[in-house]
Amino acid sequence: MQDYKKLIVWQKAHQNVLDVYKLTIGFPKEEVYGITSQVRRAIISVANNIVEGAGKFTDKDFANFLQTALGSCQESEYLLMLSFELKFIDKKNYDTIISKNGEVKAMLISLIKKLRK
Repeated sequence: MQDYKKLIVWQKAHQNVLDVYKLTIGFPKEEVYGITSQVRRAIISVANNIVEGAGKFTDKDFANFLQTALGSCQESEYLLMLSFELKFIDKKNYDTIISKNGEVKAMLISLIKKLRK
């Protein structure tokens, strides 16, 4: 069991949640139950699964939750790409959040590999 707040991957994932919430404030009102809700839930799921996994007693269990977090990173990436293509997000903000999401994905992959050795 680990203190999730000390994990850099969680810190970055949490910052991504805050960033996505700021980005989605300006989404069209008709998307409040569509893409807005979906992208927020997906990005929260990344941080949430890191937190839940850190509370497990075995590395295997922790790695399984990190794997789920990685899937949520993928889902978030697609929803952000869709939001960009629908012109809900400008290029600069899109590039920034995708880059940050990529950092989290790389960290998750590295941590999963370490835990599964």
